[in-house]
Amino acid sequence: MKKVNSNYTALLLLSLIFTMMHSCGSKKEIIQNSTVEELNPKLIFINYSIKNNYNDNKIKSVRWINTIVTKGTLKKNINKHLEKGVLGDLNCRQLDKKDNVLQSVIIKNPLIKTFEYVDETNEFQLKTVELDSAEFSLKLKLKPNTVYITISEISNVENKDIQLIKTQLKL
Repeated sequence: MKKVNSNYTALLLLSLIFTMMHSCGSKKEIIQNSTVEELNPKLIFINYSIKNNYNDNKIKSVRWINTIVTKGTLKKNINKHLEKGVLGDLNCRQLDKKDNVLQSVIIKNPLIKTFEYVDETNEFQLKTVELDSAEFSLKLKLKPNTVYITISEISNVENKDIQLIKTQLKL
């Protein structure tokens, strides 16, 4: 009986050593194949205000408020951004120094708010309100070569966006 226990213990010890060696080797390989972005991830928090300019053919104006860049990563599905926008939604793009798009994110129109309330019959109702102005914040994974952040409004004119602001990052 002792011989069976010692054989079992030796087999268990060998499999443990093999598992440790295998896992250490794969971690080293992952680190060697990682990009700078994965080894030093950064987040960007950027705040804007937006308002309707009724005198200027209803073109919106956007003003940059502030930017914060910090180390970190996004949680899975933290950004509930749309894949395709509709008329009036915003398109936020990260651009490199040659204006190549590194990332594009669609943001629901911040001037359209939907509120839920209880009416006089105690039933839930939805009310959509168009605001004259609002502030909105973005939390994005900062791409390593990002130099500019642009905010554009999705328009129906030849499927082109109307650029509202281009912010240069000073990192």
